[in-house]
Amino acid sequence: LYPTFLSRQRGYGPHATAIISIIAMIGAIGGGLAFGAYSDRKGRKRAMITAALLGLVAIPLWILSPTTALLVAGGFAMQFMVQGAWGVIPAHINELSPGELRGFFPGFAYQIGVLCASTISYVEPLLGERFSYTHSMGILAAAVLSLAALVIYSGPEAKGIHFGARPRND
Repeated sequence: LYPTFLSRQRGYGPHATAIISIIAMIGAIGGGLAFGAYSDRKGRKRAMITAALLGLVAIPLWILSPTTALLVAGGFAMQFMVQGAWGVIPAHINELSPGELRGFFPGFAYQIGVLCASTISYVEPLLGERFSYTHSMGILAAAVLSLAALVIYSGPEAKGIHFGARPRND
């Protein structure tokens, strides 16, 4: 919906919309790398919660910026944080999975999450018909990022997992 927002709400042409979107996707790559490394040092939950909360802070810059430069920075920051949070999820699920299900469960659980999240592509345009794209995107992003931070905070974290290690018989 961000390219639609850029073209319809902000009036950018196809070339400018593509450039802004590309820069935002570069932010996603950077966020996945940075928060992946951060999660290795500080923990998966801390990394995901930090990225989600910083994503909340980025919402105004992402959709309300008065200049193109700030809008580009906001798109970059938002994608950096979203992929920072979401990019850690597969490792987190893998660490939480029981050894005998590790080949199946992480991918299955992740795809169930994708299925649930796919409803956003239906809900956002509906809200976009009733409200501005700015409002619908801002409200949904705030709701999703807040809920994600709460759910992640409430859930477990598996620290010190050594894959393939056999339990000791002491």
